[in-house]
Order: sequence, then structure tokens, then C-alpha cells
Amino acid sequence: MKVSNVTVRRRLFSALIIAVAAFLLLAVRLGYVQLWKGPELSAKAENSWRREIPFSAKRGEILDRNGEKLAYNISSPTIMAIPAQIKDAKTTAAKVASVLGIMEDSVYTTIKKKQLIVRIQPGGRKITTEKAQEIRDLDLPGIVVAEDNKRYYPLGSFASHVLGFTGIDNQGLTGIEAKYNDQLEGINGNISFLSDAKGRQMPGSSDTYLKPKDGLNLELTIDKQIQSIMERELDQAMVKFQADDIIAIAMDPTNGEILGMASRPSYEPDKYRDVDQQVYNRNLPIWMTYEPGSTFKIITLAAAIEEKKVNLKNDFFFDPGFIEVGGAKLRCWKNGGHGSQSFLEVVQNSCNPGFVTLGNRLGKEKLFSYIKNFGFGTKTGIDLGGEENGIMFKMSQVGPVELATTAFGQGVSVTPIQQITAVSAAVNGGTLYKPHVAKNWINPETGEVVESIQPEAVRKVISDNTSQQVREALESVVAKGTGKNAFIDGYRVGGKTGTAQKVINGRYSPNEHIVSFVGFAPADDPKIVVYVAVDNPQGIQFGGVVAAPIVHNILADALPYMGIAPRQNQISRDYKYGEIPIVTVPNLVGKTVSDIYEDLNMNFNLSSAGTGDTVIRQSPAAGARVDRGSTIRIYLGKEDDESHNH
Repeated sequence: MKVSNVTVRRRLFSALIIAVAAFLLLAVRLGYVQLWKGPELSAKAENSWRREIPFSAKRGEILDRNGEKLAYNISSPTIMAIPAQIKDAKTTAAKVASVLGIMEDSVYTTIKKKQLIVRIQPGGRKITTEKAQEIRDLDLPGIVVAEDNKRYYPLGSFASHVLGFTGIDNQGLTGIEAKYNDQLEGINGNISFLSDAKGRQMPGSSDTYLKPKDGLNLELTIDKQIQSIMERELDQAMVKFQADDIIAIAMDPTNGEILGMASRPSYEPDKYRDVDQQVYNRNLPIWMTYEPGSTFKIITLAAAIEEKKVNLKNDFFFDPGFIEVGGAKLRCWKNGGHGSQSFLEVVQNSCNPGFVTLGNRLGKEKLFSYIKNFGFGTKTGIDLGGEENGIMFKMSQVGPVELATTAFGQGVSVTPIQQITAVSAAVNGGTLYKPHVAKNWINPETGEVVESIQPEAVRKVISDNTSQQVREALESVVAKGTGKNAFIDGYRVGGKTGTAQKVINGRYSPNEHIVSFVGFAPADDPKIVVYVAVDNPQGIQFGGVVAAPIVHNILADALPYMGIAPRQNQISRDYKYGEIPIVTVPNLVGKTVSDIYEDLNMNFNLSSAGTGDTVIRQSPAAGARVDRGSTIRIYLGKEDDESHNH
């Protein structure tokens, strides 16, 4: 069938229209791709060619309150491989393995992986700078040294439970390192370059370096010197008492800052794998829960004074050695009791029946509301992980016996951090503060403080006047009562002992105790509170005998370091038979020998040198404090020698 010319022309014209339309669409599409989508597609292409070698940011340093470094970073390079750029995998693996001291097969397997960049690990991670330089000197294609760093704790086990430690990727795992990981870790950088599909660097392309942003430095409230004193005392106590555990906390009662926190057993943060994980996972000062014993009586005392249920000096109590409550006989620690005593003496003697009486005067609602307001039963909110709540009786469970035992610290469960925080509130004027260990965040480049952690007052618990009475009562406990082993000549120290039976398998153990002591100074204006608890010491198990001397030693060194001068207006200490009192050396200069022998009253021994009948010099000097019976060395001469000496 013959097709007409008109039909052919129509068909050709239609084909031409379609061709022109297709060309226009192609041109539009090309224009869209080239002009509109071009930059985006170029970036995607470049990204597919780009290879990145990571550069770790420096983790922020951790410092004590005076700027002493407690944790910082040391350069610790990591070896990486770009498999596509390696020309001779067998030789490369042999040379790398030889320098790193690892298996050649392991390196060979790693560098043959079909990946853009691989780490040679674990043997090539965080190596020494010397080994890194040896690898660089080999100049092997496809083997690169990436900048990395690892955490270093210069003081070993110092404050290890507070500081915590980091993992292989510099991530915080425990302690401060974990709590403030986001601020400390910074933002990693890299070196990037362009490569083809086979991983070879593209000719004409250059490396670009994205600088890492280092983490912020953290200044703690911890004082290195006070922490060192505490750790020394805990080490000595562990040797002496062979205890299961010992904890110690020092706090500034005026703001909740932790000046020191330690426990035994301890560990070194960069060797944490060498110890049982219970040692590094449990920060005992905030994790351990136990019955506090008599240190808890401070709360009952404060509540009773605040509620005007007792006048310490004018109210009296007779202690026959026990008190009957709800059919139960609750005994005093002293067989036969303390007899007639003022309530101040009840506190000094840590007399359980006296405190049961105070608890009864308060009633369960009042006593338990004070216990709650002092922070027991809830976490303090300290900025460390792993804090426990402690355990309180539910009000529906509190009968006469539960009220009585709670009043003297039995049947309730607390943590050391709750205990020291509550006692700080009782003696600082009555304000409960939230404890904290972070103080300042510092820019590592400029050294400027970018954020300060301010003291956080939780609530006012008791009045200033009540707090003053509590301080005075606790000062008398140290001078005249069960806390005498914490007495420091020249310093006004207040404190309270605690001895509590451990609960083992739901029963009170007859021979395992947690003994404790809380002490503060100066008693009229406290600047430091120290709490020590010793878990199951071998031998004598009394807080006044075991824990009080530890607190004494910590305060005796910490107070002069803090710039707190001794004063003589302290309550004079009561001495028992056999104890040697401390006495003041008199001024003997200018006196004759006969005067001296009449005046000294056998308080001192004398040793003389020189000829004459008048004292021209003496040692120790007048005003010094020494044990009674100490020797005073006197230098004798004539009266005109004395005036000449002046």
C-alpha cells in the first residue's frame, strides 16, 4: 500500500517535534544538574572521595582547688592503615609487627580488610611516642600515625574513687570522669584528603586539617593537702586495725564543698583492671549504707533543743543502765548506768536511755520530720554517680520501740555523705547544703573561668541559736565526754562518737561493728567537718577509741594548713587516772632558784646550766604547751647578766 507524501511529511514533522522536545528537556535537565544541583553533587562526590584520619581532642584536665593537676593527658599516638594505599601487604605487616611487638598475621589480616581506614589494634593503639617515630621512619605507604592521647593520674591511687577513670577511647567510666564526661571530652578533629575508588590520593589534592576542640578543665573543691592527710591516716588505720573498709570525708560546712573524700581498699585509676570491680565501682562514702549509731544522736539533740523539749544544763535525768519501752529493755552501754546527770552530761556520756527520753518527748512525727529535713532517706544530690538513699522506717511501722531506737541511731540506715551533710547543717547555723566536688570550669586556652558552681542551700533546718547550743554540747563531748581522743590542745574541737552493730543476714552481729566519729573545728565557728567510719576493726570496737584518734590526726594537720591559729579559750579537758595532762610552761626568767622550787608544784622537771642564782634563759619558752612532767631547761646567771642579755 502506497503511503502519500503528505502522510510522510506529517510523520517526519511529528518526529522532529518529539526530537526537539526531548532535546529541550535534556538541556533543561542538564542545566538543572549543572547549575542548580551542581554544588550539592560536587560536594557529594568529594565526600565519597574524602578520607579522614581522626585527631583526638585533648580531654580536659582535672585540678584540685589550688590548681594542682590530678588528672591530665599524655601524648599517645595510634597507628592506622589505608589498605588501598598499601603496595606490599606482606612486607608492611612484617615491619609494623616488628616495631609494635605484635603478631604479624594479626597485622596482615587487619590491613587486607576491604575498608577505607582501619586501626591496628589493640597493639597499635595508644603507643609510646618513640614507637610512633619508628613507624614514621619506616615511611610505609598506607600506614599513618594518628595523634591520640591517654589519661594520666600522676598521684597514683590519690582520690581515685572521686576522680574515676577513662576507657580506651578516653570516655569517662566512673567518678568525675563519667559524671562530667560531656564537658571534659571535647570535640575530635581530623586530617582529610581526597582519594580515588582504590584509595589512592588524588593528584593535585591537598590535605585539610580540622583542629580538635579540647575539653574544658575542671577545678574540684578537693584540697590536695587535706586529701593527702586523710589518705595517710586511712592507710595507717588499715594496717593497725585490719578493717574490712574505712571511709573518710572532709567538708566545708559553710557551703557544702567536699575538701577530701577517700576510702580503703583503694586502687590506681590507670590499673583498675588489676583489682576486683567492687573496689572501683563502689565509692563507699556515698554508696555504703549502715546504721550510724550514736553520731545520729546529734539529730535528736538538735530537734529536742529546737522544739524546746530540753534545757541541757538545767534538766536532769537518772540513768539506771536501761530504759523499758514497749515491753523491751533498751540498755545503756555502761553497765549499771550513769546515775543522775544533766542532759548535757547525757550528751557527753552518749547515754542511750537519755536519748530515748528525748525521742519520746519529741514524738514520732516531730522526730521523723527533723530526720527528713536533715536530708536522711533521700540522696544528697552530690555530683558523683552511685549514691544510695539509705533506709528509714515508714511512719506506719514506727511504734514505741522503733521511735526509741531511732533516737539513738539504731534501726535506720544512712550513707556517710548524708551523715556529714546533716552534721554540717547542725553546726553551721542550721542550713543544709547540697554537697558537691566540682568548683570551676576553666577554658584550657585562656585559663579563664567559664562557669563556677555556686553553693546550693537546700533548706534551713534549725535556728542559729539551736545550732550554737549543739556546737557547745559537742565541744564538751570532746573535752569531757566520750570524744576525748579527738581533743587537740589549743583548738576548739567538737564531735561525737558512734558504735553500731553490723546487720549480717538480717541479724545484729555480736562481734562486728561499724565505729565512727564526726569532728569539727573551730567549735565556735566551724570551717571543717571530718567524718570517719571504720568497718569491723580487729580488736577494740569503739568509735571513741578507733575513729576519734583518726579524726584527731586529720584535724591536727589540716587546721594549721588552713591557716587557723590555735587559741587558748577552749574548754579544759578532763583527765582520767593515768592520762598525762597538757600544761602551760610558766615564765621563769628573772626568778631565783628558790622561788622556782616553791612555784612549780611538781608539774615539771628542771635541768639547770650555768652559775648564779637567777634564771636568765629557759627552754621551752614561757607559754608553750607540754605534757605535765616535761623537763624545763634553765640557764642561770647573775641579775646583771639577765639585763645584759635583754
